Amino acid sequence: MIRKFAALTAIVTVCTTANAQVQPVERFKKGDRIAFTGNSITDGGHYHSYIWLYYMTRFPNERIDVFNSGIGGDVAEQIYKRMDDDIFVHNPNIITLTFGMNDVGYYDFLKPKPEADSIAKERIRQSYESYQKIEQKLKAHAGIKKILIVSSPYDETVKKPNNYFPGKAKAMLAVAAFQQASAEKNRWGFIDFNRPMTAINEQQQQRDSTFTLCGGDRIHPGNDGHMIMAYVFLKSQGLANKPVADISINASGNKVNKAENCTITNVVGSGKKLSFNYLAKSLPYPLDTIPRGWMETKRQSDALAYIPFMQEFNKEQLQVAALQPAKQYKLNIDGKTVGTFSGEQLASGINMAAITTTPQYKQALALMYLNEERWEIERRFRMYYWLQFSFFRDKGLLFADNEAALDTLDANMKTNIFLGGNRDTYLKARFPEVRKTWKEEMALLINKIYTLNKPVNHVIEVVEE
Repeated sequence: MIRKFAALTAIVTVCTTANAQVQPVERFKKGDRIAFTGNSITDGGHYHSYIWLYYMTRFPNERIDVFNSGIGGDVAEQIYKRMDDDIFVHNPNIITLTFGMNDVGYYDFLKPKPEADSIAKERIRQSYESYQKIEQKLKAHAGIKKILIVSSPYDETVKKPNNYFPGKAKAMLAVAAFQQASAEKNRWGFIDFNRPMTAINEQQQQRDSTFTLCGGDRIHPGNDGHMIMAYVFLKSQGLANKPVADISINASGNKVNKAENCTITNVVGSGKKLSFNYLAKSLPYPLDTIPRGWMETKRQSDALAYIPFMQEFNKEQLQVAALQPAKQYKLNIDGKTVGTFSGEQLASGINMAAITTTPQYKQALALMYLNEERWEIERRFRMYYWLQFSFFRDKGLLFADNEAALDTLDANMKTNIFLGGNRDTYLKARFPEVRKTWKEEMALLINKIYTLNKPVNHVIEVVEE
């Protein structure tokens, strides 16, 4: 397990710092407004939500705002066309941009290889030309930081019969090459989701040929894949190995040897009991154990089998020395027992962030659920904007939201299967009063999160059984 995680860490490091000319991806700071721009993997996905949850819990006094600017099915040209109406409208000071999955196409890869290769080459050329227009648009906004992200992979190696397009994975790497070249030239941030996820897929497929992080269609990562994307992103920002808290106490003499990212006071030891006050500056990261999203079967917590997230990003370490190694001790927080450990275990150190019954974890869990409620509302907006940019624009009805728009939608539902899935949301979202209320609900949730995310003092006791 350690060797596997070490190999992945090396891959992530190479893919996020591949060239000295790429601008380092700094961690987000208080007041930042980040627009995550992309296609359906961004549109319907969770990676940006998981990243935001990390910031909500790790930096509770540094509010940031994150915006989903993904549209399902987009290629670079479509992203370019909606930049003013769907990206810059959020007044971001940071923009992330990922594309490539749709740019290189799909079914053309099933044609004879010379023809398929020729079509793929032309699609890559078109994507590059469209990206050059995006690049110029981004360069015109000098005050905005840019982060280019290589798309999560198309899994060509998983042993599943559906959506097998030989050569698509290689074509996507050609898009990745000009994305990286642009980041180097412009000294913009650069992150690669593709290669670390491909490495995990290939590694796991040696044991299970049907394993994939890329969903049932080889394309859309599940919640586990999105958590790995969040991990790669956070690691590229230099946030690995920064603890939630790191506490070391010597029970002999009640001495605090270490208190990183927290304050320890009132250390009292009397015979079989040690107690102290604990006020952290951060909360543990809560991992969802329920599949979220349309037809989703994977959980965010499933990602822990493939990445060292708990070791690198979620350590709330408690170490107590000078206890009897063979004896058992109850760990009580605010008068409730959350676990029993040997003196030897406590001397080595335990990760309280892995204990889901602690009051600080429960506090963080409430934030996770509030963030999911926010995500659900934001999804309604993305469905509405998908209709606007992917359907109504070409009909000359962009943001018309009138009866003619609804009639046009209904008239095309038989020939466009995606319209039906968005119709009910559009019936509501076409009214500005509804959209205004949804925005107010999201703002209420975000404000509540940044009110409830402040760590509080806890009384910790280590009691011999």
